[in-house]
Amino acid sequence: MRTTVTLDKDVERNLKEHMRKTGGSFKESVNELLRIGLLKAGETSPLTPFTVRARPLGLREGLSYDNVEDLLDQLDGAFRR
Repeated sequence: MRTTVTLDKDVERNLKEHMRKTGGSFKESVNELLRIGLLKAGETSPLTPFTVRARPLGLREGLSYDNVEDLLDQLDGAFRR
């Protein structure tokens, strides 16, 4: 395929450096680096599953989070409003 591509300055600089190091032509270098980039883009690294670890919250004996209004009344008193 023949096409026109506008390269960013940093990409152009890196491509020219690669061409200098390998002695390859522009076409060879672009194709090689695109192949590498496309192969890497297809790779996915396995994600570690997210787990929730339960821990005690230190709630005082006799208190419960089941009813927040009752809990606030017990902690702050009935005249908290």
